[in-house]
Amino acid sequence: MTGRPVLPAAVSPGHGGLDGATARRRYVTVSFLFWLPIGMSIATGVLLFTERGMGLAAIAGFYAVHSLTAAAMELPTGGLSDVVGRRPVLAIAGLLNLTAFALIGLGAAGWAIALGMGLMGLARALSSGPAEAWYVDTVHAHAGPDADLRTGLARGSSATSAALALGTLLGGGLPWLLGLAPGLGEWPADTTGGLVIPLSVPVLLGALVEGVFVLYVLSALPEPPRPRTTLRRVVGGVPAAIAAGLRLGARDALIRRILLTASAAGAALAAVELLTPGRAAALMGTAESGALVFAGLACAGFLCSALGSQLAPLVARFTGSGERAVLASLGLVTLGLALLGLTTHTMSPLATTVAVTGYGLVYLGLGAAGPNENDLLHRRVDASGRATALSVQSLSLQLVAAGAGLGAGALPPGPLPWLLAATAVLAGALLWVRRAGPPKGFPDAPPRPDAAVPVPPHHGSSTAGDPVVAPVSAGPLHDTAPEEIRPHARPM
Repeated sequence: MTGRPVLPAAVSPGHGGLDGATARRRYVTVSFLFWLPIGMSIATGVLLFTERGMGLAAIAGFYAVHSLTAAAMELPTGGLSDVVGRRPVLAIAGLLNLTAFALIGLGAAGWAIALGMGLMGLARALSSGPAEAWYVDTVHAHAGPDADLRTGLARGSSATSAALALGTLLGGGLPWLLGLAPGLGEWPADTTGGLVIPLSVPVLLGALVEGVFVLYVLSALPEPPRPRTTLRRVVGGVPAAIAAGLRLGARDALIRRILLTASAAGAALAAVELLTPGRAAALMGTAESGALVFAGLACAGFLCSALGSQLAPLVARFTGSGERAVLASLGLVTLGLALLGLTTHTMSPLATTVAVTGYGLVYLGLGAAGPNENDLLHRRVDASGRATALSVQSLSLQLVAAGAGLGAGALPPGPLPWLLAATAVLAGALLWVRRAGPPKGFPDAPPRPDAAVPVPPHHGSSTAGDPVVAPVSAGPLHDTAPEEIRPHARPM
């Protein structure tokens, strides 16, 4: 970047001439369609596996297959998106989820369910960055690197939360509705030889939604033409993207903060998701009633996250910068976890109200922090490594969540697991007390003459108070094709 006035970039024909508002709407739609079927599977997942005759140990193994597959494939698939494109990777993720939901909904054998969970984990890894990277690439191509991203990122995050909330309600309500009509609940099992039961209906409907998602991705997300590639070139480019992603945190203090903050969020989510169902069951007296209460609470949590995401731009304006907004949001998460920890030993109406408030604050704070973190991240990396950077961020969250979940399960019941999670989030919040400096380039790369020149904030940008610096290339992938045939390789 230079000190010259920043003018809107010419519309990139490779992005179909989409303006920012159109790109935002399509990004929101993609986010909603992808997460709706996943939400539909949340309420009935464990019950469906139990109905198929699986024990708790087997069910835990199925979820472990999902988590380990997602973690193992996070970086490779992020690099794949940066090599072959956002749209094809998203379409593959949708097809994998479609297959996974069909296997889970129809499969009565353990191997079929395990395969479905593994495919779902792979789809999760594939989907963790490409949609957001497509949106940022498109907005940058139309309006330049100083275009407002935070609003679109916030709405996409809100759409994800809304889809999960609606999906949870649909998934929990459909089997119940089928049981209201005499004979209707038994009809699917009678006509399919037991393959389809009421508890599997939400998952199978989720497979249909995934088909709609794939068709929408292929028709509504235009991309610049990429060079013809071969399997050898793809395989050779992905490791370079992985290596670039691993170097991101090492060379840039701001990106390092974002990755550590994602780790803290993973610790918070692990504690909430592991410990809340047991508290709900203890409150209601039975596991069935507790599951119903937890479904409603989870839906409320997703709605709080959606609200937090919508408020993210307002929080940034109120606090003066995206960095201070992250600090304030993580402070809210810390408060929520502390309230949950301090109310573990009593089930009085007041304590229950405080605990529910704390639960909502956790999701509200995480929802507000996410778009502000990612807005800062996208201003630090360019298009050649954007999906890889998002994958590194997601990997940080998932790995710490897995370890924190094991740790919380091994600790004695009580306030300690909650307070340890609160401490982890507080440590993440304190990282944002001081503002980050400009990024450091690669040691072996010649210094860019414009890297240290600050640029006045673009008129109309919502990032007042944020440092505006030259984006950092993610590394080797930037040179995998000539620049003239890769117009998307850096912000325009």
